[in-house]
Amino acid sequence: MANPLYYWTTILVLARLFQYTYKIMKTKGLFLVAAASWLLLTNVVHAQKGIRIGYIDMAYILESVPEYKEASADLETKVQKWKVEIEAKLKEVEEMRKTLDNERVLLTKELIEEREEDIYFKEKEVLEYQQKRFGPNGDLFIQKKRLVQPVQDQVFVAVQEIAKNKKYDFIFDKSADLVMLYSADRFDISDQVLLRINRASKRKQLNSKKEKRALERNEDRNVEQEREVTDREKAAIQKLSEREELLAIRKAERDSIRAAKKKEFEERRAKLLALQKRKRDSINALKAKKEDLDRGNTPEN
Repeated sequence: MANPLYYWTTILVLARLFQYTYKIMKTKGLFLVAAASWLLLTNVVHAQKGIRIGYIDMAYILESVPEYKEASADLETKVQKWKVEIEAKLKEVEEMRKTLDNERVLLTKELIEEREEDIYFKEKEVLEYQQKRFGPNGDLFIQKKRLVQPVQDQVFVAVQEIAKNKKYDFIFDKSADLVMLYSADRFDISDQVLLRINRASKRKQLNSKKEKRALERNEDRNVEQEREVTDREKAAIQKLSEREELLAIRKAERDSIRAAKKKEFEERRAKLLALQKRKRDSINALKAKKEDLDRGNTPEN
């Protein structure tokens, strides 16, 4: 029996491919890409049982990488400082506006226009600074991208290794734009990705050849353990599939027996009701005959 997760995976694959296809068609107008994607999806649907799926949670991985957490905390300190600066500048503009309103009756038209122009340029300066820090291409966006990019590169490398070693067909990002409608924990490889990132970090910190060789031996053992786990997972999945098929066969047998018993019961009930009806009809016929005889024996006046 096909696992329901495979159907959701097929939907996710379909959405991803068509999303990618749409982008290509929008820029280059390649209709053949759409046709090729559709053929690929058809093959995916027909081969659901053989698909091996995994997913990662990028948000969880980022929060678990010490270097990213430290840099992210530093960036948050900067962000708070920028916000304080912007609030102070906006307060200054508001004070200028209040002062002008209070002194307006004492000022000439030229002075009022001059003050209003000063307020306008000051307010414009604040908005430009706000855009510089928090705009679509501002400092916050650029620095966040710089923070995330190295971790994303490490995640990409780790995912490639895990997918190759464990023979995954698809690995998704749970925290990406495309929402996962269901995800079983046993398919989450986020911790495996983190393990590989931490290994790479430790490798960079080691100085002596002896330490590096010891780490490589440990990594080789871990890879071998991963292969053993993969084999166990395959056996468990096969066993689960066989159990589901056996349960389905037993259920079909039970349903067939219940249907046969129900049919037999309905037939007996119908025969019993027909017999009871015949008895009632016979009794009613005798009663009617007796009443006719009784009326025939009644003396005439």
